[in-house]
Amino acid sequence: LQVAWVRVDTQTILSIHHNVITQNPRISLTYNDHRSWYLHIREVEESDRGWYMCQVNTDPMRSRKGYLQVVVPPAIIESMTSNDMVVREGTNVTLNCKAKGFPEPYVMWRREDGDEMAISGENVNVVDGEILHITKVSRLHMAAYLCVASNGVPPSISKRVQLRVQFPPMLSIPNQLEGAYVGQDVVLECHTEAYPASINYWTTERGDMIISDTSRTGDKFETMSRNTGYTKYMSLKIRNVGPADFGSYRCVAKNSLGETDGLIKLDEIPAPTTILTTESLYNNRSKGRKANKKHDPMMVGDYGVEEWKENGPSIRHPPGAFHNGAVCPTAHTVTVCCGVLFLLHCLVSALTSQLQYQRSQPR
Repeated sequence: LQVAWVRVDTQTILSIHHNVITQNPRISLTYNDHRSWYLHIREVEESDRGWYMCQVNTDPMRSRKGYLQVVVPPAIIESMTSNDMVVREGTNVTLNCKAKGFPEPYVMWRREDGDEMAISGENVNVVDGEILHITKVSRLHMAAYLCVASNGVPPSISKRVQLRVQFPPMLSIPNQLEGAYVGQDVVLECHTEAYPASINYWTTERGDMIISDTSRTGDKFETMSRNTGYTKYMSLKIRNVGPADFGSYRCVAKNSLGETDGLIKLDEIPAPTTILTTESLYNNRSKGRKANKKHDPMMVGDYGVEEWKENGPSIRHPPGAFHNGAVCPTAHTVTVCCGVLFLLHCLVSALTSQLQYQRSQPR
């Protein structure tokens, strides 16, 4: 018996009995005891896909056919796929992606950062198909986009396309009016958006540019900036504010497409005042007693209190005694507490002093 292998679709004889007939060097033949015959194809190519037939020259002739399916993982066709793009805000954009493989690849678009895409008024995570069309592109569309092709044959493949959207600077100021007192440190803030990236700086009321040396500490002015994508956060720190520092400061941003600025007014406010309470004074003098009891034997509440009368002599109260006048014992002098807000505080102070006095008396 003789066995032959034939390529059906091209009617090409590949082998007869022990001999390989085809000139294709990738095809070889093996057999076992003249009962089993094997056709081998090395480094299979797409062109090898098709029907193959094994024939046995019996009478009548017998044959068996088989189909060789060749699958190919997806690949991006670079010449037909978009590259990185730079467009003006408000224009329409079309991104194309073409892939090949077998079976035919499925192609989709998505953002690399995983955010949703605003397409035709809807927010979607994925756009099916080879074409991604964006109408009236805005800065919110600025991102890296991935064209992903897959067909069930690993590995899937993707191409990254960076979309950059150009627009002139825009500026926002969180607080257009700031207040500070003399001697205080104050920080002015300014937020800008621009692409290409803008040149940002601060000017004084007279229009002088403020330049700070970040390598030195303690300068009067310190400018700082932080970039996040197309957004820039700016700040101007003014140390030890003086009378000459009050006025207007301007934040300026400019790029090749335009320029914008914003004004921040720095006004003077009264410096905060510190009110010394009986409790804080008591704590301070208690610390003093621990340090030097010999020279400071008395504490708040140990002093006599004098109630002042508009007409007539003043009345001397014993140490810590309760009295009707709005009088508070502080330090070594007598202080008259004026105003309704201080009355309650004085009453508490008087009661505290009375308790301390009673505890100090011998039983």
